[in-house]
Amino acid sequence: MISTLNTNVAAARILAVDDMATNLKLLSYALRPPEYQIVEARDGMQALEILRHEKFDLVLLDVMMPGIDGFETCLRIRQELGMKLLPVIMVTSRGAPDDVARGMDVGADDYVTKPFNSIELIARVKAAIERKRLIDQLDDAETVLLSLGRMVEARDHDTGDHCDRLAHTGVLFGKVLGLDQDSLDALRRGGVLHDIGKLGIPDNVLLKKGKLDAEEWQIMKQHTEIGAALCGPLRTMKRTADIVRCHHEKWNGTGYPAGLKGEEIPLVARVFQIVDIFDALSSERPYKPAFPREKVISIMEQETAAGFWDPQLMAAFLKIVRERPDDLIRPEQIQNDRSVEVLASIQSSGVMEWYARE
Repeated sequence: MISTLNTNVAAARILAVDDMATNLKLLSYALRPPEYQIVEARDGMQALEILRHEKFDLVLLDVMMPGIDGFETCLRIRQELGMKLLPVIMVTSRGAPDDVARGMDVGADDYVTKPFNSIELIARVKAAIERKRLIDQLDDAETVLLSLGRMVEARDHDTGDHCDRLAHTGVLFGKVLGLDQDSLDALRRGGVLHDIGKLGIPDNVLLKKGKLDAEEWQIMKQHTEIGAALCGPLRTMKRTADIVRCHHEKWNGTGYPAGLKGEEIPLVARVFQIVDIFDALSSERPYKPAFPREKVISIMEQETAAGFWDPQLMAAFLKIVRERPDDLIRPEQIQNDRSVEVLASIQSSGVMEWYARE
């Protein structure tokens, strides 16, 4: 069987940064079209400027350059430009263990010493680009889900920036509790995705004015399982799916959908429940004003005593409310995920206005 070249795969765009023209020529010779497209930069500052305006799959970065060196350039790529997932490979004659360790400390993904072996370089470049493209696919899937979650909130004009507030407060509380990064990511995503299952609830139930009857309430409760089914297939969303499925469970077992009790409820879901009820009580809604802090604390303590919420987690959260209330306010200037831009584009088309019509 004769294999054919897949011409649909776009050339990988690589930014090669080196102050020596000879080194740039060697890189261009090793990494040739149609698989690769090389863009050259002669120093770190030029590289940063190019990265601000163009997208790349990989950066090949020399260390010893005029102005800012490769270590500083890599650090700025990660921190100043916020490009945490862009692969960076150091390509340099400085191959001492201390240099390799320093490169990794500032965010480099790999380290190739000069003079490099072309076969080894190509193998490392291919591996880095394949990882980058897999991550991009996961990021695209997450963006779609988060955009759908934001559409749910946009249809409910009562909640304002409820999702973003939940994401901020959830991550803050998670950090205080010492949760790992996977749990913090789940809390961030859960703030936006907890009600995504409402996309599967009929409008005559979801948008009904007034109290739901028994049959309608059974339909509404299905949004937790629908949402978990939407998030569950993504491996990166496993803990987020726990939040989506279990954020209406109760510590005493009287919640839904499964009637879980105590520590049967996943920890991230128990954390999320507390920030969710705090936001609901603290925010203005058409049916209620924003309650003052002391009333919010009183209600949360009463509900915990009634068996609704994890008492240890509640005590830890109320300590933040009492001692660090300003930390619970979401900063105005905060980096948003791409789903914010997607929703803004959808709203600008006028499609969402249909939901505002009576």
